[in-house]
This record gives sequence, C-alpha cells and structure tokens, in this order.
Amino acid sequence: MDKVFLIGNAHIDPVWLWRWQEGFAEIKATFKSAADRLDEYPDFVFTSACASYYKWVEENEPALFERIRKHVKSGRWEISGGWWLQPDCNIPSGESFARHALYSQRYFKEKFGITVRVGYNVDSFGHNGMLPQILKLSGMDYYVFMRPGEHEKSLPGDLFNWVSPDGSSVLTYRIPGAYNNDLNEQKVLQRLGEVRDKAQTNDIPMMFFYGVGNHGGGPTKAVIELFNGMVGKDDTGITMSSTLDFFREAEHLSSGLPVVKEDLQHHASGCYSTMSQVKSLNRKAENRITSAESFAFAANKLMSLPYDRKSLEKAWEDVLFNQFHDIMGGCSIKEAYDDAFEVYGEALKISGDVLNSSLQKISWNIDTIQGAEPEETGKLEDEINSLLLKGFPLVVFNPNPWPVLAPIQTRDVTFVSDEDGNPVEIQPVRSSKTDKFNKWDTLFMAEMPSLGYRVFNTFRKRPPMEFKSEEYPLISEDTIENKWFRLTFDKVTGYMSSLYDKMNSIELLKAPSAIPIVIDDSGSDTWAHGIFAFRKEAGRFGNARLSVMEKGPLRAVLRVRSEYASSWITQDFTVYRNIPEIQVKTKFNWQEPKCMLKLSFTVDVIEPAAVYEIPYGAIEKAPDGNEEAGHSWFAVQGQGHGLAIANDSRYSYDVSDSEMRLTLVRSTYYADHFGDIDDYNEPIDLGVHEVNYRIIPFKGSYKDHNLSKKAAELCNPQLLIPETFHDGPLPLKASYLNCPNENIHIHAIKMCEDDSSAIIRAVETAGKNTSASFDFYLMDVSWAVDFKPYEIKTFKASETGVTETNLLEFEI
Repeated sequence: MDKVFLIGNAHIDPVWLWRWQEGFAEIKATFKSAADRLDEYPDFVFTSACASYYKWVEENEPALFERIRKHVKSGRWEISGGWWLQPDCNIPSGESFARHALYSQRYFKEKFGITVRVGYNVDSFGHNGMLPQILKLSGMDYYVFMRPGEHEKSLPGDLFNWVSPDGSSVLTYRIPGAYNNDLNEQKVLQRLGEVRDKAQTNDIPMMFFYGVGNHGGGPTKAVIELFNGMVGKDDTGITMSSTLDFFREAEHLSSGLPVVKEDLQHHASGCYSTMSQVKSLNRKAENRITSAESFAFAANKLMSLPYDRKSLEKAWEDVLFNQFHDIMGGCSIKEAYDDAFEVYGEALKISGDVLNSSLQKISWNIDTIQGAEPEETGKLEDEINSLLLKGFPLVVFNPNPWPVLAPIQTRDVTFVSDEDGNPVEIQPVRSSKTDKFNKWDTLFMAEMPSLGYRVFNTFRKRPPMEFKSEEYPLISEDTIENKWFRLTFDKVTGYMSSLYDKMNSIELLKAPSAIPIVIDDSGSDTWAHGIFAFRKEAGRFGNARLSVMEKGPLRAVLRVRSEYASSWITQDFTVYRNIPEIQVKTKFNWQEPKCMLKLSFTVDVIEPAAVYEIPYGAIEKAPDGNEEAGHSWFAVQGQGHGLAIANDSRYSYDVSDSEMRLTLVRSTYYADHFGDIDDYNEPIDLGVHEVNYRIIPFKGSYKDHNLSKKAAELCNPQLLIPETFHDGPLPLKASYLNCPNENIHIHAIKMCEDDSSAIIRAVETAGKNTSASFDFYLMDVSWAVDFKPYEIKTFKASETGVTETNLLEFEI
C-alpha cells in the first residue's frame, strides 16, 4: 500500500495580490499550458477545480474549452471540486454552500457529462463541521484540503473519515506539505521522498501534489519528464493519476481508518474578522437573494409573474465568486476590494429588483379597498376626505418562514388598524429625515404570519386612540427595563453593571459587560498567521455619556456613548414591552490601526461551554479564548441557563471561561504577509461602522430557544410596501408556508431548476429526532417527515405531491 499518486495541478487564485482581470488571464494561460502538456505527454494527468474558471474559458476562448472537453472525455483532465471556486469554508451560509454545488455540478453535467465526486478546497482557511453532510448531498464522497497544516491542527492521520453531526461521512485527505512545488527539481524529489516515506510507514496510499501555483502555471515540462522517468519502475511505487483514482484505491481501507468528528481549524484566524465591509455585504446579499427567491416564487404562483431564474442565478454567481477565500478572508489587495464591492452591488441590485417586483405584484393585487370604501356623496372632495380619514394601506411582508413579532416603523401617522379594523397601539419615534416640519415616524408592533403578509391601515387625520398600557418599558438616566429584564449602566464608564432576569430572579452578569475593549494586534499580519487568540488588551473605551433617546409605551432606548483615543462608539440599548430580548444598535468611528475592537460580556454561569453557529448548524467548543469563526450568533451555556448574542454582520468571536467577546473590527493592513509596513501601505476598516446585535438570555439549553431563527429575524427584517386603495383577488392577510416545529429551520424556498415545482430546504437545529410537518399553502399541499439530528432535507413540492431530493435537484 506504499503507492503514491502524483497529482498534477495548478492552484489558481483568481484574486489575491492581483485583480480578477489578471486572474482571468492566468486561468486561460494555465489551462492552455495544461492542454499542451496533455498533448505532449500521454501519461500525464491534470486536475483542476472551480466551475467559474471553466465558464470564463468557455465564454472567452471556446476553442480552448473544446480542447479541455476532449481531455476530460479521455479521462486525463480531472475536474474536481464541484463548487464555483475554492471559497472560504467558514463564513458563507449553508445555503451558499448548497448553491456552490447546485450551479457548479449542474454546469459540469451539462458541459462535460460528469458529476464531480471529490470535494477540493486545498487553500481554504479551515473547514466547518457541517461540510461532510453538505458534500454528500452534493454528490461528493471524498474531500481534499491542506489548511490547517500539521503545525496548526493535530489529526490522527492524513487519511481519515470526516463525520458531521448528522452522521454523514466523507473520506478525507490532508495534503502533506504543499499543493504546489518549487521549480528546483531536487526539492521536488525531496518532498516526494517524504510523502513516500509516510506511505510506507503508515501502509496507506498517499497523494503528492505538484505544479506551479497561486498565480497559476501548472506542472512544468521538466518535472513531468522527471516523473516520467520514475513512473512504472518497481522500486518507485508512484503513478501519475487523479484524486478520484486515489480515493477509489483508498476506499477499501476506510473501515479501518480513524474518524474525526469536529471542524478542521485553525488557520488564519484573523481572516474571520478582517475586511468587515465585505463580510457585511456577504450576509446582506445572501439574505436578500433568498428573500427574493421566496417572494418571486409566490408571485409566480399567485399572479403568474415570470420567475426570473436567470437573473437570480447571476446574483448567486456574483456572491459565490466573492466568497473566494482570499476575498472573503480579507487578505487581498485594496484594488481587489474595489472590484468586490462592484460585484456585491450587482448582486444586491439584481436581487433587489426581483424582490421589489415580486412584492409589488402581490401587494397590487390585494383587495385593499375592502372595509375602506368612501361614502357615496357624489362630491369628489368628500370622497377624498373620507379616504384620508379611513387611511392608507401599508402591506407588511414577513420574509421569514415562521411567525414573527416584529416592530414596524413607518411614516408619521396618528392611527393604525389591522386587517380586521382593530386599533393598533403606536408610538412616535424619530425618523432619519431632517425635515423641519416633521422629524417623526410611527412605530407599532405586528404579529406576522409565517412567510406572508398583513395589511395595516395608517391614518393621518384620525384622532389617536388611547390605550391602557402596561407600565413597561421603564427608563431612567442609567437604567432601562421591561417585564423580563432590567439593565443598569455605570454612569462613568458606560459599562453594563447589571443584567437582571426578573422572571427567574437571577443576575446574569458576573462582571461589567458590553465593554468596548481595544486589542493590541501589532504582532500579526493580515492573516494572523500562527496566532489563535487575540487577548492582549491595549485599553478600554470610557468617558461615557448616557442619554435617554426614546421613551414610550412600546419601547425605550438608552444610548451609551464612550471614547478611546481618536475613536468613539455609541450603543443604543433598546427594550420592547413585548419582546423578551435586548436589541442594540451600535455605531462607531474606528481610527486605531493594528488594533481590534471587541465587545465583552461576562456571564454568571457554572461550567461554561462555548457555542457558535456554523453553516446549517452549531458547534460546541471549550471556552479556551481562541478566536472562532461563527455565523450570526454565539453563546455561553452554563448549568441551567446561558446567554447568546446575535448580530447582523460579523463572524468572529471568542469565549474565555464565561467571558464572551464579539469582534467588531480588526484594522490590519491590506495583504500584509509579514512585510515592512511603510507609508505606501493602508490600514483596513478605519472609519464609521454600524452593527446591530441582540442580547438573548435563555433558561435551560440553547438548543431549545431557536437561536438561529432569532438571529435570522435580525438579518431579515420585515419588508414594507405602502399601497393605495384598489380591489384585487388577494386577501388582507396570507401565509404561504409554515412548519410548526420550532427546531426545524427553513432556509430556502425557490423554483426548481428543471420545472415549476418548489424547492424547500430545511434543517433540524436542536440535535434530536423530530417528526416534522409542513403546510405549503401556495400549492395546497402538506406533508410530514422525520428528521434525524442536524439533518438537512430538500423537498420538491408541486400540486401533485412532495418528494425528497438533494442539493443538486437531480439524481446522482
């Protein structure tokens, strides 16, 4: 079993120390070189991933593309990866990973007649623990990676079975050393000898990757000829081959191989937070596209609005490209981010147009005039005044496929009623406009149906309704509370000195919290190579000023403003009368290069554990202070209770014992690989930032509190369409899809790629076997299905019934 498979490849970064236009050129040059070598050397085999590269070549150099097709058909050009490119494997959403597979595997099937079997992310900076299930559902049974390396993460071997929380397993190989080679032939032979020694020592086959990489290139003639002189000789045990042939050879060993049941971290921990703007745009774009898909499907079924599949796919392709690990990781040159922002702009504009068109199509066809007809007096002026008194309809859409109690902020009115004519309590709040005649908006609370809408009538001239309100919320110069929690702040520092749980009569904080802490990051580069924790404190914000910003029957807002050196931060702590969480709007002007800004909360719990949301799931880890990649929430879980923090735009956290820290910003320098910083270098992320976060105390286990849904509500607020009075076939209130199981999170509703059926994707979030039920009102179909713990399921629904499918929407 001391066989070594030589994998000829060319790692290509389409963006890094160069812009995508240069990457475009290098891909064509590399692919031409590989095709030439295949023509010249009959034993040579070439491996390359990334569907986007092939599409570029197809569109720009069709003759070269045809050469590649012939080599793929011959079996000597291996397409691996099955994804759009090699993304960051921590930060994209679960649905983004699904779309990497969906669009790429369908492209490869259409153009080459193949379904890729080997997942391939050799340069990505760590790999989340749900990937084995995602890979399996994408037709891939095997996985190749390189980072973290042996010096960063200890594994039981280079070849192992990687298992996700649901039990899915992929045979996985960590590349020893590097995915490319030096041009020095003696160094190539030295590395090959080290891999051969490993194969002999461990009695397993190994892969040896060779070829000039990063800026493309591929295997050189000299190295191919060097290997040609060795292949086939009895004493070498090497063969030019592919990753798929390697795994087929190794598969019969899988039952005896070690098992790994965790994520594969850490490499480049600074990349979880560097370049916060691109990360914020990523989450915004992901959520906008999925919302656009949901309502586009609804508008198509309800009112025959064409479903713009081509535009939505283009928006996804833009987002997927920007998830390339050197873009999403924040470690490319400044000019590359000018391009990335343009790409996000295109994705957001496309999906925004689709979303608006869909919402407007639905709202225009609602019978808003019912219950609001003007009196027939025969005088136009009387009829207009009657309409003004009766109000104007506001259609509120809930993009979340579960019921939501949400604050709605609209134009300044004096009276609001729901679809049944019932008065709704309101509160005047400041708007963002500076009109000297009217600086106010109106706030009200809405119980929204799952993935649907309600129509509210807003009145400008009707006398306000008086409500007998509860006493909460309450606010003073340093305290704010509702019936669930009381928050108290230090008037000098601005830190939260107490978070008291009134329902359970316990103090939730062990030490002052909501503290903006400045971390000295002067000893690292852009990636933070070799650094796994950021806890060297440089100082704390202080010199606080507290202000009461809002006080009313529905919510109260207390602002805390503090300063550090040349920077300032405001945190607007908001409590609602009817929401058992605390919402915080944070705005800060950051002017501290080579530093990080973290928000610190210290929770009073026994035996704390750290929990982080990851794509389609969550992972528990030791509270060891290491920086961790997470999605929109993280938590400290103790005996009997805990505390979670959700946010709308950040991905980097740490937990040390019971102290949890949210990383707000990291200002390293663009593409600094331990270079000498001078006046030509520019720090990243200086300037004004905004982050919204939510403090979510919970009793019992975090698994029972729908944290992923609560975080999603923060990222997917309600959508408002002001309407006019008109008749139409649609009712004043509707819901299109519902699953009453609180631990089943629906992530996507879209049209099938092959027909007009619906594709609905959901995941179990609490780690327990669940019998779930779904009601899909758009197609008048219901079904029940069993989920295993943390299982992802994709359903294909039509008027005739529901079947299960995979992420690709075709049989593998």
